Amino acid sequence: MNAEEILSDPRQISGELRLRILDMYYKAKAGHIGCSLSCIDLMIAVLFLQKSSDDTFLLSKGHAATALYACLNALGEITDEEIDTYYKDGTTLPAHPAPKQYKGIPFATGSLGHGLPISTGIAHAAKIRDDGTYSFALLSDGETNEGTTWEAAHYAIQNKLDNLIMIIDKNNLQGFGFVDEVLGETASVEKWKAIGFETVEIDGHDVAGIARTIAELKERKNGLPKAIIANTVKGKGVSFMENKLEWHYISMNQEQYEAATLEVKEHYLNELTNAPSFTGLPQ
Repeated sequence: MNAEEILSDPRQISGELRLRILDMYYKAKAGHIGCSLSCIDLMIAVLFLQKSSDDTFLLSKGHAATALYACLNALGEITDEEIDTYYKDGTTLPAHPAPKQYKGIPFATGSLGHGLPISTGIAHAAKIRDDGTYSFALLSDGETNEGTTWEAAHYAIQNKLDNLIMIIDKNNLQGFGFVDEVLGETASVEKWKAIGFETVEIDGHDVAGIARTIAELKERKNGLPKAIIANTVKGKGVSFMENKLEWHYISMNQEQYEAATLEVKEHYLNELTNAPSFTGLPQ
């Protein structure tokens, strides 16, 4: 799909990629499903609509690797045959992104707190070269608890890196609970504005709105690094996964997989399937 087709009906690609993600997770019997569903719309807006071939995108929350693989597959960088090897022995598509295989995966990520420092360095190098490129970093909200994230933020401000665009997937859940109950809220608009980022808050599931916001921020050459606080729902698109901590870890059984795919088809692809509801955990 080209940009015009995506913008005319963003739910189509959003639904198709959700189905791809669910299929990969089910076949691999793997977890981390909820975090991929929360950020897939953000990736669509960046990778399909706003990132140029010379820009850099880094998925700092590497546990959502399946969402990145699904996007790169749709963009033609990862083949269907390679997708089928996800999480298997000898794969180039492990649970967290591994570098040196694909242009769209420039660094290994998943150990949280590394993505923004790397992206900041890339942005600074681009400033020195004066090549007009942008560095995108997609973080989790829990990741903003990391000290390295704040150190990188200070560096970006000090060096006036207005070509750095940090997107925070704010789904309000992290490894062991709700973000505000663990170390407290560190992904707020107020905090990032106070530190010196040009900061906006958006709906993280509105693909067209996300793309429009990025385009507007790219035009503001004001010496301020950019922060997009994207409000999302963990497990978005599958009702029994939404806002549920356990879907950071558990895998789907057949009944859950069938219910999830039917629900996505009905709500994103307008296929009337009478998707069954399901709230149980795997047996």
